[in-house]
Amino acid sequence: MAEQLIIPQTGNREEKYRSLIPQIEALIGNEADLIAGLANTAAALYQTFGFFWAGFYLVKESELVLAPFQGPVACTRIKYGRGVCGAAWESARTIMVPDVEKFPGHIACNAESKSEIVVPLISDGTVFGVLDIDSNRLNDFDETDQKYLEIVCRMIAGIPRH
Repeated sequence: MAEQLIIPQTGNREEKYRSLIPQIEALIGNEADLIAGLANTAAALYQTFGFFWAGFYLVKESELVLAPFQGPVACTRIKYGRGVCGAAWESARTIMVPDVEKFPGHIACNAESKSEIVVPLISDGTVFGVLDIDSNRLNDFDETDQKYLEIVCRMIAGIPRH
Protein backbone atom coordinates (compact mmCIF):
# COMPACT_ATOMS: atom_id res chain seq x y z
CA MET A 1 0.00 0.00 0.00
CA ALA A 2 1.22 3.46 -0.77
CA GLU A 3 1.54 5.60 2.30
CA GLN A 4 -1.49 7.66 1.41
CA LEU A 5 -4.90 7.49 3.06
CA ILE A 6 -8.07 7.42 1.04
CA ILE A 7 -10.85 8.68 3.28
CA PRO A 8 -14.29 9.87 2.20
CA GLN A 9 -14.59 13.63 2.59
CA THR A 10 -18.26 13.33 3.40
CA GLY A 11 -20.04 10.97 5.72
CA ASN A 12 -20.18 10.44 9.41
CA ARG A 13 -17.42 9.31 11.73
CA GLU A 14 -18.40 5.65 11.55
CA GLU A 15 -18.06 5.66 7.75
CA LYS A 16 -14.64 7.25 8.09
CA TYR A 17 -13.55 4.66 10.67
CA ARG A 18 -14.79 1.85 8.41
CA SER A 19 -12.66 3.24 5.61
CA LEU A 20 -9.67 3.91 7.84
CA ILE A 21 -9.43 0.62 9.76
CA PRO A 22 -8.31 -1.55 6.80
CA GLN A 23 -5.82 1.14 5.80
CA ILE A 24 -4.29 1.20 9.29
CA GLU A 25 -4.19 -2.58 9.16
CA ALA A 26 -2.29 -2.37 5.86
CA LEU A 27 0.13 0.19 7.36
CA ILE A 28 0.91 -1.80 10.50
CA GLY A 29 -0.09 -5.39 9.71
CA ASN A 30 3.41 -6.51 8.78
CA GLU A 31 5.28 -3.87 10.78
CA ALA A 32 7.97 -5.27 13.07
CA ASP A 33 8.69 -2.00 14.85
CA LEU A 34 6.21 -0.70 17.43
CA ILE A 35 7.29 2.95 17.17
CA ALA A 36 6.84 2.96 13.39
CA GLY A 37 3.37 1.48 13.78
CA LEU A 38 2.42 3.99 16.46
CA ALA A 39 3.69 6.89 14.36
CA ASN A 40 1.66 5.97 11.29
CA THR A 41 -1.44 5.22 13.38
CA ALA A 42 -1.29 8.58 15.17
CA ALA A 43 -0.84 10.36 11.82
CA ALA A 44 -3.72 8.44 10.23
CA LEU A 45 -6.13 9.27 13.06
CA TYR A 46 -5.06 12.91 13.16
CA GLN A 47 -5.29 13.33 9.38
CA THR A 48 -8.63 11.57 9.04
CA PHE A 49 -10.54 13.24 11.86
CA GLY A 50 -8.71 16.51 12.46
CA PHE A 51 -8.45 15.78 16.17
CA PHE A 52 -6.72 18.41 18.31
CA TRP A 53 -4.18 15.80 19.50
CA ALA A 54 -3.75 12.10 18.73
CA GLY A 55 -0.95 9.97 20.05
CA PHE A 56 0.46 7.41 22.36
CA TYR A 57 2.12 7.00 25.71
CA LEU A 58 4.10 3.87 26.54
CA VAL A 59 4.63 2.34 29.96
CA LYS A 60 8.23 2.73 31.11
CA GLU A 61 8.69 1.51 34.67
CA SER A 62 6.18 3.47 36.79
CA GLU A 63 5.22 6.12 34.22
CA LEU A 64 3.60 6.64 30.87
CA VAL A 65 6.17 8.24 28.58
CA LEU A 66 5.28 10.27 25.51
CA ALA A 67 5.53 8.28 22.27
CA PRO A 68 4.59 9.16 18.65
CA PHE A 69 1.84 11.76 18.33
CA GLN A 70 0.36 14.47 16.11
CA GLY A 71 -0.62 17.88 17.44
CA PRO A 72 0.79 20.46 19.83
CA VAL A 73 3.55 19.63 22.30
CA ALA A 74 2.39 17.40 25.14
CA CYS A 75 3.12 16.26 28.65
CA THR A 76 6.16 14.02 28.57
CA ARG A 77 5.50 11.78 31.59
CA ILE A 78 2.34 10.75 33.41
CA LYS A 79 2.27 8.82 36.68
CA TYR A 80 0.22 5.66 37.19
CA GLY A 81 -3.37 6.56 38.03
CA ARG A 82 -2.96 10.29 37.30
CA GLY A 83 -5.11 12.14 34.80
CA VAL A 84 -7.22 10.43 32.16
CA CYS A 85 -4.26 8.53 30.68
CA GLY A 86 -3.05 7.27 34.05
CA ALA A 87 -6.60 6.28 35.01
CA ALA A 88 -7.04 4.28 31.79
CA TRP A 89 -3.71 2.55 32.47
CA GLU A 90 -4.74 1.75 36.05
CA SER A 91 -8.22 0.47 35.15
CA ALA A 92 -7.19 -1.20 31.87
CA ARG A 93 -10.38 0.26 30.38
CA THR A 94 -11.29 2.93 27.87
CA ILE A 95 -12.17 6.25 29.47
CA MET A 96 -14.24 8.84 27.63
CA VAL A 97 -14.38 12.32 29.15
CA PRO A 98 -16.95 14.75 27.69
CA ASP A 99 -15.52 17.72 29.62
CA VAL A 100 -11.94 17.40 30.86
CA GLU A 101 -12.44 20.23 33.36
CA LYS A 102 -14.86 17.96 35.24
CA PHE A 103 -12.49 14.96 35.40
CA PRO A 104 -10.91 14.72 38.87
CA GLY A 105 -7.15 15.10 38.59
CA HIS A 106 -7.17 16.00 34.90
CA ILE A 107 -3.70 16.96 33.68
CA ALA A 108 -3.97 20.04 31.46
CA CYS A 109 -1.19 19.54 28.93
CA ASN A 110 -2.92 22.12 26.73
CA ALA A 111 -5.72 24.49 27.78
CA GLU A 112 -7.42 24.07 24.39
CA SER A 113 -8.25 20.43 25.10
CA LYS A 114 -11.95 20.13 26.00
CA SER A 115 -12.80 16.42 25.71
CA GLU A 116 -10.73 13.26 25.61
CA ILE A 117 -10.80 9.53 25.00
CA VAL A 118 -8.03 7.21 26.19
CA VAL A 119 -7.83 3.56 25.16
CA PRO A 120 -5.35 1.18 26.81
CA LEU A 121 -2.96 -0.91 24.71
CA ILE A 122 -3.13 -4.41 26.19
CA SER A 123 -1.04 -7.48 25.39
CA ASP A 124 -1.07 -10.72 27.38
CA GLY A 125 -3.33 -9.07 29.96
CA THR A 126 -0.89 -6.23 30.64
CA VAL A 127 -1.30 -2.57 29.72
CA PHE A 128 1.83 -1.48 27.85
CA GLY A 129 0.60 1.94 26.76
CA VAL A 130 -2.39 4.08 25.88
CA LEU A 131 -3.86 5.79 22.85
CA ASP A 132 -4.84 9.33 23.85
CA ILE A 133 -7.03 11.53 21.68
CA ASP A 134 -8.03 15.06 22.62
CA SER A 135 -10.59 17.36 21.02
CA ASN A 136 -10.90 21.10 21.30
CA ARG A 137 -14.70 20.61 21.43
CA LEU A 138 -16.76 19.46 24.39
CA ASN A 139 -18.38 16.02 24.26
CA ASP A 140 -16.70 15.12 20.97
CA PHE A 141 -16.41 11.35 21.53
CA ASP A 142 -19.01 8.61 21.69
CA GLU A 143 -19.44 4.85 21.53
CA THR A 144 -18.52 4.83 17.84
CA ASP A 145 -15.11 6.27 18.64
CA GLN A 146 -14.67 3.82 21.49
CA LYS A 147 -15.60 0.81 19.33
CA TYR A 148 -13.24 1.63 16.48
CA LEU A 149 -10.35 2.96 18.58
CA GLU A 150 -10.43 -0.26 20.61
CA ILE A 151 -10.14 -2.16 17.31
CA VAL A 152 -7.13 -0.02 16.39
CA CYS A 153 -5.53 -0.70 19.78
CA ARG A 154 -6.02 -4.46 19.40
CA MET A 155 -4.24 -4.24 16.03
CA ILE A 156 -1.38 -2.32 17.63
CA ALA A 157 -1.10 -4.94 20.38
CA GLY A 158 -0.07 -7.39 17.64
CA ILE A 159 3.06 -5.42 16.75
CA PRO A 160 6.17 -6.90 18.40
CA ARG A 161 7.63 -4.95 21.32
CA HIS A 162 11.39 -5.24 21.66
